[in-house]
Amino acid sequence: MTETEPDIERATSMPIVTVIIPAYNAAEHIGGALESVFAQTYSNYEVIVINDGSPDTNALEQALQPYLDRIVYIRQENGGPSAARNAGIRRARGAFLAFLDSDDAWSPEFLASQMRCFEKTPDLDLVYADFLYEGDSKYSGKSYMQLYPPRGRVTFENLMRREYLIFPSTVVLRKRAALGAGLFDETIRRSEDFDLFVRIAHRKGRIAYHRKVLARRLVHPASLSFVGARMQEAEDYVLRKLDKTLDLTPKQRRLLEKRMLLPVARKEVVRGSECLLAADYAAANDAFRAAFRLRPTAKLGLVLLGLRTVPGMTRGMVRLWRQLLPGLKRFRTLGDKLWPQL
Repeated sequence: MTETEPDIERATSMPIVTVIIPAYNAAEHIGGALESVFAQTYSNYEVIVINDGSPDTNALEQALQPYLDRIVYIRQENGGPSAARNAGIRRARGAFLAFLDSDDAWSPEFLASQMRCFEKTPDLDLVYADFLYEGDSKYSGKSYMQLYPPRGRVTFENLMRREYLIFPSTVVLRKRAALGAGLFDETIRRSEDFDLFVRIAHRKGRIAYHRKVLARRLVHPASLSFVGARMQEAEDYVLRKLDKTLDLTPKQRRLLEKRMLLPVARKEVVRGSECLLAADYAAANDAFRAAFRLRPTAKLGLVLLGLRTVPGMTRGMVRLWRQLLPGLKRFRTLGDKLWPQL
């Protein structure tokens, strides 16, 4: 691993916040991410960019050239986002860590707003904000908390209930909390942030949020989070790992086990959707009933009621979906419409 040395002024001053940016196939977007950092109204920070064995290293280093006097640049063999962030954490001089993915960006008041939260609440371990979807997403132009408003405190139990999404590019975290939880698990390449934040919550770390939109999340085909099926597999792996490694109360274990059933329920929803589109209503009923047993929701209940009492109307719904969404894959029609509420 090699890194550029900071200049004397930066070496003798201790930043309060360390901004950590992993870079993999990031040449196209890294400039925008860095510009959003250097536009911050808060100034007491350092920036670490970790080249995680990126195949576009030449282009990446060319894109970084204008910023080399303002960043610490680390180059290492590919180890995934966990290994890249951990490399940044180990090199960090700040007492606080701010994570930014290379294709995301902050609003100018991001750091100032987040650090005010720590000033107001000294025992806070982690704070995150709302973010705006941009790019190849059906939610483009909307914020996450606009779609799914949060309520109450962030706890281990509520994270298991899927009541909160902590998006890494909106997080500022005390370094001691990350170290105490054991850093990111370098065996995990997806859902690694969920794994760490759950472990912090399990250790009774105090997590807070506010509803100000302070970041932009760019969704595109190269995003690690773009492939839903792989993310589901990764989450299932993380949940099984947590089940084995955390000392859980009986209530916490029940919640975790219930969360582990979600991927199974989703598969049944997708199967039921495909059967509906194929006009196999008996098979659709079986699939949706299996999903409802695992995760009863009002929408699934309505689908089952329609299949049982008004099959003609249900058939019309299927035909309407085909007319309205002819270009979408079957997985992304009724299945995706039902799934966000599971």
